[in-house]
Amino acid sequence: VYGMPGLVVHKTEAGHGVKAGDRVVARIDTEARRAAMRHHTSTHLLQAALQRVLGRHVKQAGSVVEPGRLRFDFTHYAGVSAEEKAEIERLMNAEVLANVPVETDVMTLDRALESGAMALFGEKYGDSVRVVQIGEFSKELCGGTHVARTGDIGAVKIVYEGSSSAGVRRIEAVAGPRVVEHYEEQLHAKEE
Repeated sequence: VYGMPGLVVHKTEAGHGVKAGDRVVARIDTEARRAAMRHHTSTHLLQAALQRVLGRHVKQAGSVVEPGRLRFDFTHYAGVSAEEKAEIERLMNAEVLANVPVETDVMTLDRALESGAMALFGEKYGDSVRVVQIGEFSKELCGGTHVARTGDIGAVKIVYEGSSSAGVRRIEAVAGPRVVEHYEEQLHAKEE
């Protein structure tokens, strides 16, 4: 069922047993959703920054977006140096500070690809797709939830870079209030 056009799946928790015919109320954890939005938009910034710093050969090989972090796997033939990692982070945060609008548009797949939107190789798309554009920095096909402007992210910090498998690297990062928490954790660890 994964990848079925038009399918939306939500995970829910019931406080007690639920049976057919019961009336339920859905509530969104708005703080968790905002945190996930910050990390998701940061993932788009990360991919664009990786291509600018490491080269156009970099392609997404998997990702996880959660309220507390993002993980991004990508194709690349070597480790990312400290200088490259710093430049990737600098580019991402420059876009955050520029407070660029995050715009979405629905169009045909052909029109989206002609417009320069990046698509995941091998992913199945319907006739109509959603394009998420962050200024001139990033343009991708994506159905996920995003911030309205890059400034809503706050800041982004890469916390890990390493190998995921042969020819695939992994970056983990945090955004928004998690950046401050990360710095505080690092300071406490040094004090001990």
